[in-house]
Amino acid sequence: MRHFTATELWAYLQSVSKEKTPPPLLLDVREPWEFEHCRLAHSKLVPMRQIPDYATQLDPEQETVVICHHGIRSRQVAQYLESLGFTNLINLTGGVEAWANDIDPEMKRY
Repeated sequence: MRHFTATELWAYLQSVSKEKTPPPLLLDVREPWEFEHCRLAHSKLVPMRQIPDYATQLDPEQETVVICHHGIRSRQVAQYLESLGFTNLINLTGGVEAWANDIDPEMKRY
């Protein structure tokens, strides 16, 4: 598993866009109320508690960025997915809070 800061993830997403390569799956593992409050554009919500059931619908080789509020739940989910054989995972260190601090100061916070 790789760990990206918000700044590293932003730069990485920009480079992927310029290279016209498929973007990674942005997998948000927070609760629905958190996701409604604020989120990264193009992210997909699958609450942490639903990951065991949902994991079979994910491609274990697809590059996947796991996101939560501060980076703790996302790290746990990424570790779980690794145990299932997922090989291309990125944890957003600091979560959406770091994204709001470093990339998008207009993002709502909680």
